[in-house]
Amino acid sequence: MLRLAAFAVTTSALAAAAAGPLPPLPLGLLAAPDRLTITVSSTGNPRADGEYRLECDPPGGTHPEAAQACERLAEFAKKKRDPFAAVSKRQLCTLQDGGPATARVTGTWQGREVNARFDRRNGCEIARWNDLEPLLPSARS
Repeated sequence: MLRLAAFAVTTSALAAAAAGPLPPLPLGLLAAPDRLTITVSSTGNPRADGEYRLECDPPGGTHPEAAQACERLAEFAKKKRDPFAAVSKRQLCTLQDGGPATARVTGTWQGREVNARFDRRNGCEIARWNDLEPLLPSARS
């Protein structure tokens, strides 16, 4: 009986190997859905501060402007731009203070993990924040 079981396992393994590798799955099935958590503080607007969830395709979650935020992210994707990339350390930035607002965005976007921090401590960071509105709330000073 043990020989028969070993023969069946060996035969199954050989048949699978002869059939060749499985075809790849469509990319849409492998990509994680866009799901982000946005935590915002010190904007000067108590209604804007807090933690929000954002889901796209279809837009949803607790983000107050989910549809518009998803549209903005779709614009970045269409242009193949990463809205969560940090400012290059080589970038020259104006010395201006945009206020104490901070934000952290974590989750998944375009099938990759996101863990980005935002503030308004200089001209480059202010522009980066403003570029992501309405995903991040308006914190213009």
